[in-house]
Amino acid sequence: MIFDVLIVGGGVSGMQCALVLGSAHTKEYAKGKKVGIIMHQRSSHLQDALFNNVLGLVPGTLGKDILEEGRNQLKKQYPEVSQIDNEKVMAVLEEENGYKVVTNKNEYHSKNVVIALNYSKPFEIAGLEQYIERHIRANAMKDRIQLRNFNHLIREGLYVCGTLAGWRSQFAIAAGSGASVATDILTVWNENVPTKVHDKHKKD
Repeated sequence: MIFDVLIVGGGVSGMQCALVLGSAHTKEYAKGKKVGIIMHQRSSHLQDALFNNVLGLVPGTLGKDILEEGRNQLKKQYPEVSQIDNEKVMAVLEEENGYKVVTNKNEYHSKNVVIALNYSKPFEIAGLEQYIERHIRANAMKDRIQLRNFNHLIREGLYVCGTLAGWRSQFAIAAGSGASVATDILTVWNENVPTKVHDKHKKD
């Protein structure tokens, strides 16, 4: 299967990236673009989270509920985004026109890949080993990692977002990181004209 963007990870940053990319599907520069997300949710730190301090979330909201609601939101609002379940990524390999993503079940090809996994060890995706380094913002005692990047970009067509990009483990930070990567990709699609997508409420 061939994608224009394939997101690896179905936590906060990955789903937020997918939602922003999905919301652009009617834009001229995004028409016909194929976006997919490999959902990888079991290892998300969101599974055990409780939120009392996030704007827009009712105090007491559980992370596991956000994961389920986010999946449903993405499916309902932007069914154009393919959700790939129950697959584990084994390798991300550079090829002539982008990247080959190998899972335990399939192979995918994508012009752009976004890595949106958490910052815990072990990190065992072949092809990305050379980018692993010590996390710059996490408590050193926790021995967290990140992928070397500049403003989320590892190399052309290869992005990282969320805690694995070097950000702290906070819901709002992770969501913002995923949205940032999405708008960077949309900007490239729009011939490098700075781009964002905001739906507007239509007044009667």
